[in-house]
Amino acid sequence: MNPGALHHGSAAWTASHPARILHGALQQNEAMTRRHPPPSPSTPAPAAAGRTLRILLVRDPLDANPLNVETIRNGLVSAGFSEIQIVDADLHLPDVITATQPDMLIIASESAARDTIEHVCVSTQHAPRPIVLFTDNDDSQRIKAALSAGITAYIVDGLRAERVKTVLDVAYARFELDQQLRAELDATRLKLAERKVVERAKGLLMQARGISEDEAYKRLRSMAMERGLKLVDAAQRVIDVMG
Repeated sequence: MNPGALHHGSAAWTASHPARILHGALQQNEAMTRRHPPPSPSTPAPAAAGRTLRILLVRDPLDANPLNVETIRNGLVSAGFSEIQIVDADLHLPDVITATQPDMLIIASESAARDTIEHVCVSTQHAPRPIVLFTDNDDSQRIKAALSAGITAYIVDGLRAERVKTVLDVAYARFELDQQLRAELDATRLKLAERKVVERAKGLLMQARGISEDEAYKRLRSMAMERGLKLVDAAQRVIDVMG
């Protein structure tokens, strides 16, 4: 196994093709093993304008070798990161995340323990953040499970201090793309749901008034304008009354 192997999902999206967006998002959960170091991005990970990343370094309490955590921390310090806090993946982790509001979480776990990964991911589910896992476990099933749980980057044998910043830059870029994909999918689903509501309201008007589809749409639009409503809200009112 090549030291420093980075496992991450491929990212592809096309704004004008929702089906491709959905396909690309689903494909990102499939683990891919790259046996060469990741390319250095053209720009650093932008935590927020004018400040450094706040990093929460999560230690697996079941690990026997705490040196892994120190190696990562030293790499972060060497790369210029100063806001670093080391915590255990215990029951207090959600409270620590809420209190510190980190920009990124890094897990150091020799075995990539499933319980540790799930605990960290669940702790961030209401406020998603990039999560990078450094581990010695290269089992393909464990990789898939970790990425499905919410791990942004799965790093095997990558504990070289000089590579830490590059790994974080790549992980942050992928996280931002994932969030963009999710937002695009949510917007597409919302539009489809709103269209169904409008179509149902038009159908009710056509049936009850004996009018054409165009006339039903004009009446909905007129109702929305007169009452200062969005078209979908006007359609929902028609459904509530006539449905």
